[in-house]
Order: sequence, then C-alpha cells, then structure tokens
Amino acid sequence: MNKHLIKPLLMLLICIGLSPMNTVSAQQKATWIWYPGDFEVWLSNKMQVRRTEREAVFPPLWQYYSPYALVTFQTEVELPEADDVKIYSEGPFQLLLDGVQVHGQPKSIKVPAGKHKISLKVYNQEVLPAIYIEGKYVKSNASWKVTNEDKLWIDENGQAQQSGTPWVPVGSWNFDAPERKPSEFKLTTTPWSAVKTEKVGAGELVDFGKETFGYVKIHGLKGKGKLALYYGESREEALDTAKCETLDHLSFDGTQPELYTNAGSKAFRYVNVQTDPGVKYDSISMLYEYLPLEYRGAFKSSDPLLNQIWDVSAYTMHLTTREFFIDGIKRDRWIWSGDAYQSYLMNYYLFFDSPSVERTLLALRGKEPVTAHINIIMDYSLYWFIGVYDYYLHTGDTKFIKTFYPRMKSLMEFCLERRNKSGFLEPLEGDWVFIDWANGLPKTGEVSFEQMLLARSLEAISVSAGIAGKNDDQKYYQNLAEDLKTRLFDVFWDKKENVMKHQRIDGKVQDIVTRYANMFGIFFNYFNEDQKQSIKNKVLLNDNVLQITTPYMRFYELEALCAMGEQDYVLKEMRDYWGGMLKLGATSFWEEYNPNKSGKEHLEMYGRPYGKSLCHAWGASPIYLLGKYYLGVKPTAPGYSEYVVEPVLGGLKLMKGEVPTPNGSVKVDCSTTRIKVLASEGTGKLKIKSATKPKLSYGKAKKIGVNLYEAILQPNQEMVVSYKAL
Repeated sequence: MNKHLIKPLLMLLICIGLSPMNTVSAQQKATWIWYPGDFEVWLSNKMQVRRTEREAVFPPLWQYYSPYALVTFQTEVELPEADDVKIYSEGPFQLLLDGVQVHGQPKSIKVPAGKHKISLKVYNQEVLPAIYIEGKYVKSNASWKVTNEDKLWIDENGQAQQSGTPWVPVGSWNFDAPERKPSEFKLTTTPWSAVKTEKVGAGELVDFGKETFGYVKIHGLKGKGKLALYYGESREEALDTAKCETLDHLSFDGTQPELYTNAGSKAFRYVNVQTDPGVKYDSISMLYEYLPLEYRGAFKSSDPLLNQIWDVSAYTMHLTTREFFIDGIKRDRWIWSGDAYQSYLMNYYLFFDSPSVERTLLALRGKEPVTAHINIIMDYSLYWFIGVYDYYLHTGDTKFIKTFYPRMKSLMEFCLERRNKSGFLEPLEGDWVFIDWANGLPKTGEVSFEQMLLARSLEAISVSAGIAGKNDDQKYYQNLAEDLKTRLFDVFWDKKENVMKHQRIDGKVQDIVTRYANMFGIFFNYFNEDQKQSIKNKVLLNDNVLQITTPYMRFYELEALCAMGEQDYVLKEMRDYWGGMLKLGATSFWEEYNPNKSGKEHLEMYGRPYGKSLCHAWGASPIYLLGKYYLGVKPTAPGYSEYVVEPVLGGLKLMKGEVPTPNGSVKVDCSTTRIKVLASEGTGKLKIKSATKPKLSYGKAKKIGVNLYEAILQPNQEMVVSYKAL
C-alpha cells in the first residue's frame, strides 16, 4: 500500500454504534433531519435540469435517482421532566410514542419524564420526507436514526413491533429553524448594478463588469409588449441574438413597474436588451445569486500578476461553488465527478467548506443499485473514491465514511466486475473513457491511466473499509491494490525508456507515451526517485509529448512538477497560461485556453461559436498549487492533527498567506531571509532549505538532508526562522 495511506490506517476509529439511549440536554439545538443522502439527491435533480440552450431544457446524460418516499425516524430519550414537543414535518406522518400510535397529525405532544422511544414514519412523494422536532429536551439532531424500510408495524394486539435490520444515522445540514424547510432551499441573493450601458442597434447592451450569475431586474417599466434578453459571457455572444447560448423572452401587461427574470438564474457578464416599440424602461440591474461562504484561505506575493491570478481563481471558485461544486456556470451547470474532485482540493485551500464536499459526493453517488459509472465515465467513478479519501485526510471526519461505506462498496464492486481477463479496466458498451479533451489522445483498449486511478481507488476504499470496521474488506482491497500496481508496472513500465506507456490493445503495448499516467504516478508516489527524474525530463518537460491545453489536466501536470521541486518553472507557466487569459480580459478562468488561438476562436468549443465555458471550476487550480506547493501546507494525518509546512518561493521575493484547517488555519509569511509560521491546531513539521543552520524562535532545527532542516511547530506559537536561501 502507498506509504501516505498507511498512517491513517493506524488511526482508524471503531465503527459507529447507535446508543440505545440519547442523553438529552436543554442546550442542544434542533435541526431538520432526513434519510442520509436523500436531500442531496433531490436537490441535485432539481438543479441539474436548469441547464438550457436557447430556452430548451438540456437534462443530464446519466441516471436520475429519487429520495425514499417513506422513511422512519427514531430516537430514545431519558427526560428529567415532562417536555412539550413541537412537531414539524415535510409530509404526513405516523407518530408512535413508546410503541403506541398517536392518532391524527398532532402539531405537538407532551412527553412525560422518564425513558421513552419516539418514532415517526413520514411519507413524501413530492420532495423528501423530513422532520423538525423541538422541545426543551427532545430535539431532532444527529443523535436520531432513520431507516428507509418498514421497520415498525402494528401487530394484532395493537402493539408496535420492530424488525432487526440496522438503522443509519440521519442526514442534516444547516436548516436550524422550523420555517427553514429543506424543500424551500434557495441560494442567497444581493443586488448588483451595471457598470456600463450602451446603445447597440435597436437595443441596449448592459455590462456588469465581470462574469456573474443571477437574475436580471428591469426597473421603471412602461407600456405593454415583449422584451428579449440575450445573455453572454462575452460581448460577442450577447450581441449574437441568433447563436447566443442563453436567452429569455418576457412579456408584460403594463401593470408591473419592475420585473425579474423568472425563468431561472443565469450566468453572464453582458445582457443585450431588445424591446417592442411600445415598451420602455428606466434601467437594468441584477440580483447576484451565490452560496454564502467565507474566503478562509489567502495568498499575496511580490508578484502583482500572481496575486491577480489568485484573486480571479478565488472568484472562479466562488462562482462555481453553488448548491454543489459544478463545472461551469453558463453551459452545463451539472455535477461532473472529475471537475468536482479538483473543486474539493481547491476548496480545502480557499473555503474549507466540508458540507459542500459531502453534498457533492452524495449527489454524484446517488442510490442503489449501481447500473453505470458516475457520469457514465470510467475515470469519474474512480475520482469519486479518491475524493472520499482526501475528504477524510483533510477533515478527519469518519462519520461520512461509516455512514456511506455500503455505497462505496457497491460502486467498487461494479467497477471490479468490469475488469477484463487481465484484471484491467477496459471500456465496455456504455462506458466513456474521458481522461481529457485532447486531439489525438487514444482511449481504447487497456489505458495505463485508468489502471493507475483504479489502484489509487482501491487504496482509498481499503482505508475506508478499515474506518467502517470492515477488516476483511480492508485486507481484500489492499491486496487488490498491491496486485494491480505490480501488474501495472509489469505491463506498462518501459524499462528501457524509463517511462510509463499509454495503452495496450489486444495484448500488445502500443509505442505511445502520454503525460497522464506518468504525472499522476509522481504525486501518487508510485515511482522511485530515478523513475521520477526520468519522467520529468522525458515526459513532463518534453514538448514532443502530446501537449495539454485544458486547465483540467494542467492542474495535475503542474502539481507533478511542483512535487518534483520545479516551482520556478511552474510559476512561469502560471504567469503565461493564466496570465494569458487575463491579458485577453478574463474575469474568471476558462474551460480551455490555447494561446495559439485568436479572436472569437477563444469562445468556440464543441462545434458551437460560444460553446466554451468562460467560468469553469477546473480553471481555478492556482489556489491549490499556491497553497500546497508554495506556502507548502498540507496535512499528513487526518484532520490536520499532523501537517507539514515546506515554503518554496519559486523565484518570488516574498509571499504570505493562510491555509484553512478544520478548526483554524496555518499562516505562512516567507521572504528570502525569514519564515514565520503560526498554526492554530495540530502538530506540524516545518521544513527549511537553508545554506546554513537556521535560527529559530523556539525549539531546535534538526538536519534531515543536504541543506535541509526540520523544526517542530506547536499550536498557537509563532515560529520565526532566520535562514540563508540557497
């Protein structure tokens, strides 16, 4: 097993056990609860049908799941005194108190002092069954359990009976008031004004100054007739009324002084407004729609361009972090597992918002049974497993894995059943091997990249099995991972060229080298140092190997180079690549950037003149790269109980920033002569590259290599280091 996954295995907690009695207090809070994963499934269904192309609904390409229509909630309590308990429900319910049915749909009940069992069976076919229970002591919260099957029934004597099938912990989020029903969830909105308007032909072009998302508001309406809004991420798109991707047609009868677009929020920077001759209005504004999250991460340096790249990356992440982590805000508005996986990593260095990661993982996984890959893409199923492990590593949260391990196992078994006789994944009918958008990229047969992702996924589920208390599964998946890695190298590693070959077809390894498996193997730590150096020189720094043009795979390419200590090179690449988009006027980062294109070519994709997303989640990768490989902060044990800080200036004169952790942050301030680190939790190791032994404000610097020293960081104690840069 990979050495980076061994330590978490030693830190596994025992499998969750539902206490037979809930110890209650008047201080605990009530919240809406539901069957775990069902809110996320319901909300993703609702969101992903909002994609439109010229007013036509464009639903996702994959299977939709549904929440369970009938579930049973249960808790056991011991009350010090009688409690008046209010009941709120999304759907009609059957209430049992100590096995006796309470007739009707009571809005409250009085529960006497002492020990009691409370059960509610709730039905809702329209949204999802959910309850909010609030008394002085009895309150719906994470201590409740739930089942989706008929666990309670009334026997011939009128007594409640219970079957022996296990229950599961309930799901919840932040719906902490009875009026905040899960079914009425909406993103936050705030008014924004346009920065510029101009007459163009018979209409008016409204510019909001940067990429944005929300609802258009029309002020001072007069007359009767129709009004058309043509949206554009670019000026060209908004003005092209025949080919722009999104638009609205509105009509009014002269009684509305103001009007919001009511066909759903949209992404745009520009709006081209066209009206009938009898229609007049005073001005156009908008309601900006967003998920209210705080920027907990930060980065500033001596390079103004790099600072701008970080700021625009953060705004790009802000725009694409919505109900879930989505790919692009204009075109797809779908949840793609490959895009989302990168969003998880960037989130850990910007928001550190665990609920967004959980919601997205659950929406992608869906329900049983598994009949296809996530997003029907082979590699996207595998990213899902790795995303679960990374979530555990960064947050230390074991509850998610304990609750949803059965869904992990069923998805993994689906993947394993699709292996060929050689034990490798090979696309079957209905499977899509994506890897990347790249012209000339072969994807048939056995692709080394897919096998590497599978090996990593097996390592991830092995760790998860241990957390869930499934020790036999843990050993089984660990053995599969080790065996697959051995065969991966036996088949695809070219011992003569010292690189990983791309594919094998009909038992014959093709003489093709691509970047994908080679660069992933570096930060998966699957290669030894000699292999890494060979790959760096023969693949990553070799312009003759198929080039990567999407920010999606640039993310991994640059991470591999950073992992190899090439921060100087990567910094230049960031300035050229992301800086190139900024020079073209980007206010958020794009789905794809090719510096060889010009003019409207930058807007084209998928055979459409404005098909490219100009705000795409995978464009925000500098957040992750700068936090992990320049500020140098990363967890080495779950939940930042242990972590490392290894600042690398990469040619900068100075930099400072903050990396969020579960309950605090790690602050780093670095120049060519001094490093300052202040962390609020965990035990850290500060690694310092210095020509002489560094001087520390506390502790001792231990030499661990040539010109490399290590110091131990304590929480809430600022470490100040004087050193001599190499």
